Amino acid sequence: MTKPNSAPKPGMMIQSFDMLSAFLKRTSGLVVTADKLYLVENRLMPIVHREKLSCLNELVSVIEKGTKPALAKEVAQAMTVNETYFFRDKTPFDQLRDIVLPKLIGARSATKTLRIWSAACSTGQEPYSIAMLMDEFANRLSGWRIEIVGTDLSDAILTKARNGAYSQFEIQRGLSTSQLLRHFNQLGNVWQISEKLRSRVSFRALNLLDSYASLGTFDIILCRNVLIYFDVPRKADVLNRLSRALTSDGFLLLGASESVLGITDGLSAHPESRSIYVRREMPTAIRHPPAA
Repeated sequence: MTKPNSAPKPGMMIQSFDMLSAFLKRTSGLVVTADKLYLVENRLMPIVHREKLSCLNELVSVIEKGTKPALAKEVAQAMTVNETYFFRDKTPFDQLRDIVLPKLIGARSATKTLRIWSAACSTGQEPYSIAMLMDEFANRLSGWRIEIVGTDLSDAILTKARNGAYSQFEIQRGLSTSQLLRHFNQLGNVWQISEKLRSRVSFRALNLLDSYASLGTFDIILCRNVLIYFDVPRKADVLNRLSRALTSDGFLLLGASESVLGITDGLSAHPESRSIYVRREMPTAIRHPPAA
């Protein structure tokens, strides 16, 4: 029996809400509870109005019929959490600069190759922040092949990421004046990442519930503030597959509130930081391809 304080608000039937929750969990791993109905209304009502539907219940009914797969995909993408900003949380980027990159630069001195994956990259601020950070190592990485890949579920979000154009509000979040002047060009009311920096990042559509095999393996994977929206079985599945997508001596960075404890045995915390994880098995041959 549903408790009164946890039931969806009038206007969306409990059955429809449950069906929508099941659909989102099945297709994107997103767990939406009844207290997040405001988020459902905020993100899906524009679709309801555009499709000239009477209410959210009707939208859910259309999705369940399976007659409009493109609409169903749009609904799943609309509900994906896209909060991000440049150098978000700062600490992970300090850890990349001070711990991760120095170790990998030493370990890859022979191959001079690094592959970095920003999973669930949203509108691109994280992979572009990584590219800016790598620019600080330009002298040490001269002649290296650096590949930065950003992936996300939403096609519309990836289009914005590839364009690399951000509003005044977006560029004020996390960027210093020197970074802004060095890496951005002002175009009217927006600021666009320089072509030089944009060329260093590639973007691909990927659902974290799907296979990662086509991506190859990576020396660094950032999957931050994503797993908090998944239930435990899906967290375990994603973490196990992320560990297999790491090179044998690679590093996985999670969000500050995320952990692998009690979820997977394939990863263990790095001794220098509890938000950096490495594969448990003994190092073997390094893998990399396929390339972009």
